Amino acid sequence: MASATTAPPPAAGLKRIVAASLIGTTIEWYDFFLYGSAAALVFNKLFFPDSDPLVGTLLSFLTYAVGFAARPLGALVFGHYGDRLGRRKLLVLSLLLMGGATFAIGLLPTHATVGAAAPVLLTTLRLIQGFALGGEWGGAVLLVSEHGDARRRGFWASWPQTGAPAGQLLATGVLSLLTALLSDAAFASWGWRIPFLLSGVLVIVGLWIRLSVDESPVFRQALAQAEARRTAATADTEQLPLVSVLRHHWREVLVAMGARMAENISYYVITAFILVYATTSAGVSKQTALNAVLVASAVHFAVIPAWGALSDRIGRRPVYLAGAVGIGLWMFPFFSLVDTGDFGSLVVAVTVGLVLHGAMYAPQAAFFSEMFATRMRYSGASIGAQFASVAAGAPAPLIATALLADYDSSTPIALYVIAAALLTVVAVGVAKETRHRDLADVGAATERRPEQAPAADARAV
Repeated sequence: MASATTAPPPAAGLKRIVAASLIGTTIEWYDFFLYGSAAALVFNKLFFPDSDPLVGTLLSFLTYAVGFAARPLGALVFGHYGDRLGRRKLLVLSLLLMGGATFAIGLLPTHATVGAAAPVLLTTLRLIQGFALGGEWGGAVLLVSEHGDARRRGFWASWPQTGAPAGQLLATGVLSLLTALLSDAAFASWGWRIPFLLSGVLVIVGLWIRLSVDESPVFRQALAQAEARRTAATADTEQLPLVSVLRHHWREVLVAMGARMAENISYYVITAFILVYATTSAGVSKQTALNAVLVASAVHFAVIPAWGALSDRIGRRPVYLAGAVGIGLWMFPFFSLVDTGDFGSLVVAVTVGLVLHGAMYAPQAAFFSEMFATRMRYSGASIGAQFASVAAGAPAPLIATALLADYDSSTPIALYVIAAALLTVVAVGVAKETRHRDLADVGAATERRPEQAPAADARAV
């Protein structure tokens, strides 16, 4: 039975909270995906012009992967302070960092102007982007999860997840429009800067909305209990959130990391690497590939809340497992459809892939939130999600491009995604179902390990 603190807030208040999380995550993912699309389309020529075209693409994707390397650090820092100071303050900071770095990329000189300093500056800004995004995801989904109705947590928490396809939709849409309106020379000369500079306007809108929401009541309750323990001068000092996570929830961290493998790898193969594969191996134009991702991203946005609502009815694990199995089975048909070079087939390939991805991504927010106690939830969810991204999403376009260069075939790439799907099936298969857990019940027996004494459990939350 849900406690009083998990009762849903008024509809208008909950919608405002969801909007604040959704708009913020959309802007952050817009910034992040914009870089990925530009890396596939123009950065190889602008920042690595002395390389072979495919090698230049590899180097461009390497700077793309660098952003993922910074995400675990962002998860550690933002998770620590988010569990100590609150979700809202850290979300404002992450938005400012991401938006500022993206705007600065739009002002960067290229290799033709400053030589080797250009890729160095690009890589530095990419690190800042990754650091900010590493702290964004956990806070955004927790803000909604901890405010929302426990009976519909999967549905409400899935809305910040739609920020990924919304950001992809926005980034791809802007790039698609510019490539349609501008010549290749104009786009490479100055047109590519416009989407990055637009980030400054989007950040102002996001901050205005994000500053209007309150801290979650679940976190305020846990913070008050921690303050009471310190006031009572107990003999034990409260552990740091990171220490508590690694001591009491290391199994959940491993489950979260395994769960992200298929979800993260498949997403970047389907949306980022496809721009390389379709244009080099399938003979599809840049515009056609971008338009296919654009259509598929719109469908992806629409199905995520539906998958989240289904997870409220049948559980997080069944929905997640269906997505992981489905994405593994879809990989060979996916590349077969892309190889036809037909726009309709390309749209079907990417759309079905993203619908199956949504089955994993939609319940992920509630699933990960329900794994951890309140005073370590930001750290636990962020660490599990972002450390996995280093091994999953970061090298995915790089590995896929290298496999294509070595074998000149999509078969090794399909097997790569299938192997990730098997890892996710194992991780989610051994996890416990979480949809009935009460986030406000910070001393819940469900969060207590058999080997832990009650006193230790109380300190962990």
